[in-house]
Formats: sequence, C-alpha cells, structure tokens
Amino acid sequence: MTMPVAGAHYPRSTGEFLAWFRTDEDCLDYLEWLRWPGGFACPGCSHAGGWRLDDGRVKCGGCGKRTSVTAGTIFDKTRTPYHTAWAMLHRLRSALVRPGRGWLAGTVEVDETFIGGEEPGLRGGRQRGKKVLTGIAVEVREPKGIGRCRMSVLADASGASLGPFVSENVEPGSRVITDGWSGYQGLASLGYAHEVRNQSAAARRGEDPGELLPAVHRIASLAKRWLLGTHQGSVDEAHLPAYLNEFVFRFNRRRSASRGMVFYRVLELAAGHDPVRYSRGTSRRPAVAPGTHRAWNARTRTGPGEPRRCRRSSRL
Repeated sequence: MTMPVAGAHYPRSTGEFLAWFRTDEDCLDYLEWLRWPGGFACPGCSHAGGWRLDDGRVKCGGCGKRTSVTAGTIFDKTRTPYHTAWAMLHRLRSALVRPGRGWLAGTVEVDETFIGGEEPGLRGGRQRGKKVLTGIAVEVREPKGIGRCRMSVLADASGASLGPFVSENVEPGSRVITDGWSGYQGLASLGYAHEVRNQSAAARRGEDPGELLPAVHRIASLAKRWLLGTHQGSVDEAHLPAYLNEFVFRFNRRRSASRGMVFYRVLELAAGHDPVRYSRGTSRRPAVAPGTHRAWNARTRTGPGEPRRCRRSSRL
C-alpha cells in the first residue's frame, strides 16, 4: 500500500471520524479493508474469494473454512459494542508494538527505574521489593534533544536481564551510555561502544549524579507522571508491560502532525495482531437477513470510504 492519505485512509477530523464510524457495520468494514486491502484472502489456505454467510462470517471459496474479519486478531471473540472499555483498551495496548520495528540507534542512554516510586525499608537502589523494575533506553539527539524510547519490565538488574534488554532494542554498534552498575559490563562484548558515567565519581566532584543520564531520567519522570495522572498510579504488575507499550507508542509519536494517522496505525497493527483473551461476557452482533449469502469479490479496495465490492446473491 502507498503512503496513507488523510480523508481517504483515515479521518481528518472528529466530525469525519463520527461520519465514518456511525455503526458497528462501518467499523467492521474499516477493519475489513485494513486486513484485506486486496480483497478477502483465507487465513487458512490463502485462497482469494469466498461467500459472506448470514452470521457475518466469510466462507472460503477454496477450503470452505469459515472465518470473520476479527478472527485471529486482537478483536477475536469480540462481537458487541458493549464489551468493557478496559478489556478493549488492553487488547489495543497489546498491539502497539509493531513487529519488526526498528532498533534505537546512534547515542542511546540506558538505565532502570522502579515504577511506583521508592519503597521504605529496602537496601540499595536496585532492590526490587513490591515495585516493578523497568528498563529504559532513550535515543539522545545532538546537540540536544530526545529521540525515540523503549521501556520493558525486567526480572532483575543482573547482566542476564540488562544485556537482552539492550540487544533487543538498540542497534549493534551504537554508543550506549550507562552508569557504572555491574550489570552493564558485558555490553562491549555484545558489539556496543559502551560509555560508563560513574555516579559516585560525579558526586565526589560535586556534580549532580542525576544529570549524568538526563534523557533516561526525563523519560522515567514522564512515564511515572503519566501513570499517576491517567491511572492514579495504580497499575498491576501483570498489566504494566501493556501500559508501558502505550506510553512508548504515544511518546514516540508525540510530534505526529496527524492524529488521524496515529489512529490508522493503531488499527493497522490491531488487524494484524494475534488474539488476546480476557474473561468478559459478550453477546452476539445482529446477523444479516436469514437466507442471504453475499459473494465476496477479491478486487482491490482503494480505501475504507469506498463502497463494499461484493455482489449480493441468493445462493445457499
């Protein structure tokens, strides 16, 4: 697909958004176009073309398998607009990490922080306690500024956890700046130009140790303030990775000139994501008129606003 165009591939305004998505059918049509822009292709056998059944699913013209536009995506088993907002938002958060997304590159600061703040009675800055240790990597722009970031929950602050965090998020050969913690000692062997900034030495020189890694500390502060303001600081450890994904997605698109493009990217990722299960009640979406089967045409649709290219048929 070519570069998405405002007004053709995603709404340009709130008014246009409301006009595009007035009904459940409109929403399904948009997902349908995102998932199968060239027309229906069976997820089982890849055959192009099939028949829409009276329960809303499509029957493959090749293998006969029945599927729906939401099957096999994060919207799987979601058949009603009354599905709880919490579960739906969590499904979307799980899709915000784009498969094959690019590494951070150039100069990158790396550090860890505890999400939830300090906990009294713990010895040492990296003692886990009840809080969640989170790794942060941030691109540093020259002469000043911050690029993209990555955040991930860590099992602990050992090299066995920190090494994989860096190698999964930072391009080999990049300049990686950390403090003097022993868990980072193996970064050079992983192919990084490792620069150590010693906090103790900075304190002895009368400098502020917190200024040694300013980009990382800024991201940590912004993430904690966002969690406090949006979620009142109450985030279960099991769900924290999803919230971190949301924060990173938002932060890395903070300069986006089009909110509609961000909407488009979220739905594009969601349509290609595996199912996410939550135990929530659902009810069935109203079916089309019984006895009506619609033939699915595999012709290319150029945009979601274009009428559906399918021929209605009375075939059974």
